[in-house]
Amino acid sequence: ILKQENVTVMVTSYEKPNCCKPGPNRNTHSCQISPEAKDQEQIVCRTENSESTSYRELKQNGRCKQTCVDGPKAERNRGERPFSCKICKKSFSYKYVFTHHIRTHTGERPFSCKSCGKSFTHTNALTKHMRTHTSEKPFSCKTCGKCFTHTNALTKHVRTHTGERPYLCETCGKCFSQGNNLTSHMRTHTGEKPYACETCGKRFSQSGDLTCHMRTHTG
Repeated sequence: ILKQENVTVMVTSYEKPNCCKPGPNRNTHSCQISPEAKDQEQIVCRTENSESTSYRELKQNGRCKQTCVDGPKAERNRGERPFSCKICKKSFSYKYVFTHHIRTHTGERPFSCKSCGKSFTHTNALTKHMRTHTSEKPFSCKTCGKCFTHTNALTKHVRTHTGERPYLCETCGKCFSQGNNLTSHMRTHTGEKPYACETCGKRFSQSGDLTCHMRTHTG
C-alpha cells in the first residue's frame, strides 16, 4: 500500500478483467482495462474522486507503485519483441510503443493543441504542452514549495536541495546533477566542437561560447 497525495493505492497481481482489487476505503485505487487500452496493452487507473488516468502517467507522477503487470498480456516473456518495424527493423515488446515509433518514420502527429494548433505524436506530449497555455504547475517541491510543469524539472530542482549528482564522468570522475552538464563536460575530454559560426566557420564546444562569439560579428 502506498499513500501519497491523500490517495491510497492498492495493487495486486494481474487478473482479468481487473488487475487491481478495490480496497475498503473510498479513495482506494483500482485498475481496469478499457476497450481502447486493451488494444494498446495499457492499463487505465481510476480513483473514485478523480477522472481516469493512464497507469503509466500515474506511476510517473509517483501515485502508483507498479507491482502489477505492464498490460493485459502479463504472461509474455520479457525478452519477446513481436512487433517489428519494417523500415528500420527495430522490434518492440508492446504495440503502443511500436505505434509511437512508427510515427517517427511517417511524421504522423495525430494529437493537436486546440489553442495554437501544434501537433504531437502522443498524448503525453500534448498534455505537457497544454501547460504552457494554462500555466498549470502540478508538481511541487516538498522542501521549498516551488512548482513545476513537468516531473523532470522537479527532479532536477530537488537535487539543488539534496546535492545529488548521479551523472558521473568515467574519464575524470567528476559528477553532475544533470545529464546535459555531463554531456557538455565530456567535450573537454573529446575535443568535440559541434557549434559552428555560420559567418567565419569557427567552432565551439558550448552553445553559450558561440553566442558570445557571434557578437563579434554583429557588434
